[in-house]
Amino acid sequence: MNRIIEASKDRGYNYGHMTLGECIDVANITDNSVGTVILQEVMDTEDKSYEQVVNDMQEAFAHNMYATQVGLDGESFLLGRVGYDLTKENSKKIIDDDFVNKMVSYTLAAQVGNHTVGLRPCAGTGDSCPYTGFIRAVQENISDQNLVDRVMAVVLKIGGIFRVGKTTTGCNMEGFGAGAAAVAAGFVELEAGTPDQVEKAVVLALSPTLSVPCTPRVMVPGLCATHIGAAILVGRLASHLAMYTSLPSTVPVDVMIATAEQCHLASAEHIVPITIKYMEPFFRHDKRVDLYVDEKAIQQEKERQKTLIEEATLQARALSDRANPITHPFGEAVVGGSSQGVGSPTNCARIAHFLSKGKISKIKIELFTELFARRAINIPGILMGAVEGASTKDAEAYKKIIDKVKKQGIEVEIVEVYEPSVQRVTIYASEGNSMVDSLNRGGARLVLRNAEPSLERAYEIAKELDIVVLDQ
Repeated sequence: MNRIIEASKDRGYNYGHMTLGECIDVANITDNSVGTVILQEVMDTEDKSYEQVVNDMQEAFAHNMYATQVGLDGESFLLGRVGYDLTKENSKKIIDDDFVNKMVSYTLAAQVGNHTVGLRPCAGTGDSCPYTGFIRAVQENISDQNLVDRVMAVVLKIGGIFRVGKTTTGCNMEGFGAGAAAVAAGFVELEAGTPDQVEKAVVLALSPTLSVPCTPRVMVPGLCATHIGAAILVGRLASHLAMYTSLPSTVPVDVMIATAEQCHLASAEHIVPITIKYMEPFFRHDKRVDLYVDEKAIQQEKERQKTLIEEATLQARALSDRANPITHPFGEAVVGGSSQGVGSPTNCARIAHFLSKGKISKIKIELFTELFARRAINIPGILMGAVEGASTKDAEAYKKIIDKVKKQGIEVEIVEVYEPSVQRVTIYASEGNSMVDSLNRGGARLVLRNAEPSLERAYEIAKELDIVVLDQ
């Protein structure tokens, strides 16, 4: 029994169907690369030689490599001649790294080819683009065939997991999400990174892709390019952050993949309908097809789309009307790392501080579920606001307030509430209690719902402290 099988059985893993996290764990135990573990698992469970497995992987890519070549010369109704534009003589580079630039160019060419001769889908045809672009560039640039094989194995292992996880629509589990995750892991394998670095790279790559819809719906020109092209660039960024910096990451890769799957389902239900509503006016049409549609239906569609564009324009104007001038773009600095997670509840507490009178004996803090979960960063801010009226930028107060509250003997009660966005601070003081009931908003802003002893005075205090209060 080889060490990889032995290690997987000792751990109780389902050998032949190990998760990515389990493959990483076995790679650590056996002092192998993740790609080596993935290849060995397939060889053992499918009873195939190394050469047979490699041949199967190459055969799986064969049509998509052909489609990429077609895309380097051809034209797409959605992406134009982007593959040709990026690879012709004296073309402008996307990034000043020939290897990565080639990957991006081939990825976009693969999508042009998809619109011409089709691609073999993995999670979908979207993620087949970055897989193919990445692997083609690796094959052209790397002479160590065993290394190329391991990289290909890592990419396809991750692709296979996302193929199962993608059960509805969403670039989060396809071109952008799956693509970025696979490319990130592929880069780490390529550059002789550790198994733990593979894990960190995939987690970092997946984070910005969660819930991202297929915005263009394979119907709006151009938009897909930045989804699949970003898979390469995000994968590169994530891999290098994982390998060459001290950036911490504590989320297990299997947890992040499970998160991606669940966000994928929620996105399809809640985000995609909005995307379709706003993008539909820009869908490509084929007049030959529309000849079979009732003219009245065509006109109704046009009217609906015209109305939508008018409404969207009004929404954009409303945003611009409320935007600060470029001479005053930012709010007050916020310690703790989040203007929404720390700044907004801190400002709620600051208002409560100036509404109270006398020596403080107790502070009750009520936070909706997300803020409650983030209490490690927001409670110091809330306490410094409640006890001292300290600004969100007061880093010194933020550091010392927990010890100061304990030293002063102030009782603190932290309660989770389940009403969305609620942040409520009650201060019990010798000469007059106070309470501020507010809703959390980004940019350290808030909505005032109620306040004691005076809501009117709460608004005045907010204005005096330069705290932005929103209507909703």
